[in-house]
Amino acid sequence: MQATDGGLIFLAATTLSKSVRIALFSDIHGNSIALDAVLADIQASGGVDEYWILGDLCAIGHDPVGVLEQVARLPNARFVRGNTDRYTVTGALPNPTFAEVAKDTNLIPKFAEVAQSFAWTQGAVASAGWLPWLEGLPLEQRISLPDGTRILLVHASPGNDDDERIWPNRTDAELQSVLAQSEADVVCVGHTHWVMDRTVKDIRLINPGSISNPVSSDLRAKYALITADESGHDFVFRQVEYDRGAAIEAVKRSRHPAADYIIRFITGQVTPPWERTQTP
Repeated sequence: MQATDGGLIFLAATTLSKSVRIALFSDIHGNSIALDAVLADIQASGGVDEYWILGDLCAIGHDPVGVLEQVARLPNARFVRGNTDRYTVTGALPNPTFAEVAKDTNLIPKFAEVAQSFAWTQGAVASAGWLPWLEGLPLEQRISLPDGTRILLVHASPGNDDDERIWPNRTDAELQSVLAQSEADVVCVGHTHWVMDRTVKDIRLINPGSISNPVSSDLRAKYALITADESGHDFVFRQVEYDRGAAIEAVKRSRHPAADYIIRFITGQVTPPWERTQTP
């Protein structure tokens, strides 16, 4: 069942009543080659009963429609939306804003690239008929594991698909202020493209990392496997090699307006925002 609140979609909580094996992943960003490698690794490791997918499915990558077709076919898949999924549907854009560009005209090239990037993705998704499906993704999902553990799935932070408060450099006190109202024992997020497994005041915070567009020196596609039954549960983080050369060639062939930016991601040249030098 779906309920809405201010245009946001929430799904009623689900309780899993049997032993399950789950693949948890996020931030595919239109990279069907990396996704293929992860799905193959899942099958090679014994398969799963469910897929939990934490958003940012199709934008900032060469094959948005191919990725949507792949994930929509997965059996027993649960989704939440990411900020770039929302941008693709609504036409909203990340920074820089108009106001920021007006103050600093040096931002014009970046603003133009961002606008062209999301327009390209929106056009591809709309022409293939996937906008309604993407628009229907919920902000959050809540699941109870067979051992009673309450899971919250969300892209960035409880109640948000775009948030800086769960960056990996945050202190326990800062994270506690974000997680305190989660009403969950485990909060699963994506967004930062950074693997995390931290426990703050009895709330476990899990980030499986990103399938594509890494911000660390480890360029492999990343996901997590969850095993759960009535006696407990476990998370195992996995890293999967894929043909990055083929992905780079696919980006070039796509004529994506942000091709250079995407290739910088794939080749490990993008620094995470929490490590960038701050200037006055």
